[in-house]
Amino acid sequence: MSKIKLTFPDDSVKEFDEGTTTLDVAKSISTSLGKKAVAGKINDVLVDLERPLKQDGKIEIISAEDKEDAQKVLRNTAALVFSAAAKSFKKDLHFGEKHTNDDGFFVDTDSADGQISVDELPKITALMNKIIKNNDKIERSMMDKKDLADMFKDDPYKSSLINAIDSVQIPVYKLDDFVDFGYDAVLANLKALKHFELLSVAGAYWQGKSSNPMLQRIYGTAFYKEDGLKADLKRRAEIKERDHRTIGRDLDLFFVDPEVGAGLPYWMPNGATIRRVIERYIIDKEVAWGYQHVYTPILMNLNAYKTSGHWAHYREDMFPPMDMGDGEMLELRPMNCPSHIQIYKHHNRSYRDLPLRIAELGMMHRYEKSGALSGLQRVREMTLNDGHTFVALDQIQEEFKRTLQLMVEVYKDFDITDYTFRLSYRDPANTEKYFDDDEMWNRSQSMLKAAMDDLGLKYYEAEGEAAFYGPKLDVQTKTALGNEETLSTIQLDFMQPEKFQLTYVGADGEDHRPVMIHRGIVSTMERFIAYLIEIYKGAFPTWLAPTQVRIIPVNNKLHADYANEVLSELRAKNIRAELDDRDEKMGYKIRDAQTMKIPYTVVIGDEESKNATVSVRKYGEDDSASENAKMFVSSVVADIANYSRKDVTDKADKD
Repeated sequence: MSKIKLTFPDDSVKEFDEGTTTLDVAKSISTSLGKKAVAGKINDVLVDLERPLKQDGKIEIISAEDKEDAQKVLRNTAALVFSAAAKSFKKDLHFGEKHTNDDGFFVDTDSADGQISVDELPKITALMNKIIKNNDKIERSMMDKKDLADMFKDDPYKSSLINAIDSVQIPVYKLDDFVDFGYDAVLANLKALKHFELLSVAGAYWQGKSSNPMLQRIYGTAFYKEDGLKADLKRRAEIKERDHRTIGRDLDLFFVDPEVGAGLPYWMPNGATIRRVIERYIIDKEVAWGYQHVYTPILMNLNAYKTSGHWAHYREDMFPPMDMGDGEMLELRPMNCPSHIQIYKHHNRSYRDLPLRIAELGMMHRYEKSGALSGLQRVREMTLNDGHTFVALDQIQEEFKRTLQLMVEVYKDFDITDYTFRLSYRDPANTEKYFDDDEMWNRSQSMLKAAMDDLGLKYYEAEGEAAFYGPKLDVQTKTALGNEETLSTIQLDFMQPEKFQLTYVGADGEDHRPVMIHRGIVSTMERFIAYLIEIYKGAFPTWLAPTQVRIIPVNNKLHADYANEVLSELRAKNIRAELDDRDEKMGYKIRDAQTMKIPYTVVIGDEESKNATVSVRKYGEDDSASENAKMFVSSVVADIANYSRKDVTDKADKD
């Protein structure tokens, strides 16, 4: 019998008979390893325990303790069992794509007899448990592609997936009467599949294309141990509580309707108020720091993006150009930098003009695929808090530090504390996607690093995360969904001033080339507000809250005059206040104010009307306190002026 050589993680090499399995190899090492093994990894590819091994290669025995790989095998198995149970629940069910990752698994389904609803998940879970209890063995075999295609000829999605496989023979898995394919490895039996949960359903276009049918995506997860599942479900509950899409709906902040444009948010009055406050704040802050705010068009001649390099390096993320019929091609801008370059070029510049700081809340458009869109975090139209500073070479490090100081001050006002600094460099092993100038890259990367070291700030370095035209400092945060997002960025750019032939007249009377510093302090309005919704859980600090004070008269007829008097005093101080004079019970009105997470609920009755006081209940508190009306108005004004910061508010309370 032919032999194969297997190389183990410790670099030892052993010979085995051709056709031996990973399970055989595990048992040859120790009986206990054979019992613990759940899969093998051959040349970095997961394989079933009982798959015959026919060639030399690296081998790794995967046990339940090998978290990432073992979880994938378990979740592959859960997806297979789900599919078998769902098929028995709906006989005409068709299956699209499936996927397993560190967050669980999903399976796309379709049915002419009605999609699977969230209310039906418990019934499918019960069928899964029945299959697991029977502990039916999962049988693996190889099938000719032609025969497999014939088996699934009535399922348009499976047929398409089979046709895309470039192989004559395809591994298939049989569980009782159910047959499936497309798994890299599953468990040999179902004994370990005890702790799983079907989580939710959502719509998903077939293969992520909006022109394709909408399928029903079923999400689930699975763990080897019960405490792992419990911890994950607790984490998911926290995520759900913070999810900006859910909160945005509940607080009537925004909506996105695929029927009128996927990835194009509509801002409702509440959300528009939050956005307006942030926009006014950041413009005033930047003007105070020496920025000149401008407005530039969202359309630009395509040639500008060819000059800037965006067309060559960023084309897939840009919308198709618009042919104006006379040779002119206009492009929806994906970036604002070429627009700000035109502002710079409009006048002759001197060294006395530098640093020249230009800023704009600039609307941009990105060609995001439908499957990547998510609430406000991934959209097709966005407004970036953008800025570009044009500096002389010897001004770079000082301006970089100054920009970072502005950024940190803004974070303090928004009470943002959980972030890390990342220096993003080009990938030295894959330089073709970056501007070709080694000297520029080495120089600019060294400058950023020196500035961070000079400021004494902790950071980590990441190759391959730079923009195509230069390195950058990224401020990284975590969303409630656990994804890492770039909240702010500062980028050095030697390339675009060269491409657009930007100059300034130096003190020596000669022309010199400026350097551009790109920076976004609070990212896009969309992404930043999504982030704020999640970190605040929708309970915005007073200065940002859409409604800051809601006044509730105990009796609309008896207390309306005084309630309107208090309302007028609040509004005279530019406090966003409203009167709830609906014909509803008091308890309902108070609960509604709490549900809408309004910072201050004011109740006015006989005592308040008589004594010129108000009964104030802060959001999240059970008790109310009586306050002099004028003092209450003053305290709200101070709360707003201090950006509702706890350190300032607590000090004011003590004083």
